[in-house]
Amino acid sequence: MPDNWFSFLDAPRILTPPPGPKSRALLEVQARLETDAVAYPKYFPIGIREAKGSTIEDLDGNRFIDWVAGISVLNLGHRHPRLLAALQRQAEKIWHSLEIPTEARIEFLEQLTASLPGTLRNHSKVLFTITGGDCIEAAVSLADFATGRSGTVVFSGAYHGVHGGAVNLTGGRRYRETSSFRGGSVVRVPFPNPYRPVLNTPESAQGVIRYMEHLLKDPYSGVDRLSAVLVEPILGEGGYVVPPDDFLPSLREFCDEHDLLLIADEVQTGLGRTGRFWGVDNWNVTPDIICIAKSIGGGIPASMVAYREDLVKELPRGFHLGTYRGNPLALAVGTEVLKILREEPWISQAARRGEKVRARFREYAGTHPSIGDVRGKGFMIGVEFVKEPTRRTPWEERAKAMRRELFLNGVLMHTCGSYDNVLRFMAPLTIEDPLLERGLAVFEQALSNLDSAPAEKSPLPPRATSPARPRPEPVGKPGLLPPRHPAQSPPPPGRNLP
Repeated sequence: MPDNWFSFLDAPRILTPPPGPKSRALLEVQARLETDAVAYPKYFPIGIREAKGSTIEDLDGNRFIDWVAGISVLNLGHRHPRLLAALQRQAEKIWHSLEIPTEARIEFLEQLTASLPGTLRNHSKVLFTITGGDCIEAAVSLADFATGRSGTVVFSGAYHGVHGGAVNLTGGRRYRETSSFRGGSVVRVPFPNPYRPVLNTPESAQGVIRYMEHLLKDPYSGVDRLSAVLVEPILGEGGYVVPPDDFLPSLREFCDEHDLLLIADEVQTGLGRTGRFWGVDNWNVTPDIICIAKSIGGGIPASMVAYREDLVKELPRGFHLGTYRGNPLALAVGTEVLKILREEPWISQAARRGEKVRARFREYAGTHPSIGDVRGKGFMIGVEFVKEPTRRTPWEERAKAMRRELFLNGVLMHTCGSYDNVLRFMAPLTIEDPLLERGLAVFEQALSNLDSAPAEKSPLPPRATSPARPRPEPVGKPGLLPPRHPAQSPPPPGRNLP
């Protein structure tokens, strides 16, 4: 195996149409013992035996290219060797320490504060939390405490988690329908979506800024005094929407003018996902408070809030509690995550390779009118499906049929968006070039399969696949996509790709 190959070499490999008998047996036990509320086994009905790099093997020997990455949790892939080594070293020392300092805790704090954006770098305080939603809730509480006011501006399409009060900040109605936690003052404003503009022209966010000015300046707008603006630099669950370039800088100016704190939700956009270390780095904006989770733990739960060191003179003891905050195992892995991202070229490669992947998706859009829009930065790319390109009518069924077709042929890709009609590319930054190329080939073939299908009332049935193992292939230079459909790359099983 080449030294720089982390994944299974022969993915995608379908030996038994999924779900195979062993996976099905595990799924049946899960359905009997676990709550009906679980969702992902319905999208990807397999039982997992092992995961490596950017690939997953199920119990039946099928191997999948993973373009889900735990919903951007695994920016460095499954079981990165350096993360595994860091976890093993820490496991021999201490697993749990409350807030009492350990070497792992201090080293992480030093690495994190030195990696923060703009003026937060080496001039910040850190508040440990447990989950992404937990850190959002803590950040809003911190902003309210620091300003002595209560009220948060959030944006349509936003997803800030469903933890406790954080669910009130998330845009989707369905999340609040199942929550008993209400409260907090929330003002919702349209996110500037160039493909589906509401208060602005597609090229500018000034319509949104003017509307926010109205809310604060008009004494009859119905909005009371606010403390903060909470924003995802790029919408995550809302459809991987990249705002106009003037949005984040204008939002920073707006907050400064009106004495509001700017909170950046970097749970999904952070740690290299967009081709920059932080999502806000794409626009050279520094927030007052930044929320960090997902990939910081490399797959082990960890989250935190970092904020300006001069934001508050002192926080009350026990301001935000949680027994598992700052777990030493997670922080040891988190330190290694930060070191890898700073020492190795994965982020710059994600920016460059992401442009090429985005270009390929746009190429497919040129021959498949069901793709209405392709957008993104780095390895955070959304492909939106529409029934009528001119009217941009969302096509949820086509996006879900694509997810199913990709799954049956060995590629895991998930949907998002207000209408669940966007497929999102969020592969690990470390994915090998041949796997990236094979996944794109499967995607293109899936488009053609669905275009030629007589109807789309239900997902296509599994196709028979060959048990023959594709021949492993060497990896080219890191970060460079090989020529399209290279002769040395075997096609995905069961397909005669061009």
